[in-house]
Amino acid sequence: MTNIASYIDHTLLKPESTESQVVQLCKEAAEFKFASVCVNPTWVETAAAELTGSGVKVCTVIGFPLGASTPETKAFETTDAISKGAGEIDMVLNVGALKSGNTDHVKKDIEAVVHAAKGKAIVKVILETCLLTDEEKATASQLSKEAGADFVKTSTGFSTGGATVEDVKLMRQTVGADLGVKASGGVRSLEDVEAMIEAGATRIGASSGVKIMQGLTSDSDY
Repeated sequence: MTNIASYIDHTLLKPESTESQVVQLCKEAAEFKFASVCVNPTWVETAAAELTGSGVKVCTVIGFPLGASTPETKAFETTDAISKGAGEIDMVLNVGALKSGNTDHVKKDIEAVVHAAKGKAIVKVILETCLLTDEEKATASQLSKEAGADFVKTSTGFSTGGATVEDVKLMRQTVGADLGVKASGGVRSLEDVEAMIEAGATRIGASSGVKIMQGLTSDSDY
């Protein structure tokens, strides 16, 4: 039987999130043995302290949620987050550059984060699939692979849509077996998780991890 908890990045990225909510997130993650907690950079130190010895990693987001900051800024954010205890980095792709056809910049942007994280944290690239054509999703996935990322990820949860089974299948087909695929945004139930895993996801981003583990459906998103 699949260990569902080991797939889940237990997520709290709302701007109004408080310290007590982050601490509660960490307690839940330790209890259920989720893969990680995913928090905004300002909470990385808090989460790292709470999760010491738990086996749960701290994941944070870079260039979030728009992806429009410079490669240098994203690299600095990455270095800073790792120094504070992050072991996983979810960076947002430069969507505007991709849609402009500037694939060199997109690749260099990802490489900047990969280089900053090398040997210290894994890197997941958020494509924001709801804003992309299928061709652009495939291109972004291939560029992420070429740039040395560890995962491609569907969504921030803050744009016009979240993960779909079809997008996960397309991303998995593009990157092959070498990279992870993370489905995030709108994954609210055990059935959603199982469908994403069946489509090729190896990680799930969800703010409803506890309810998912209880087999319930939640209306909450990121």
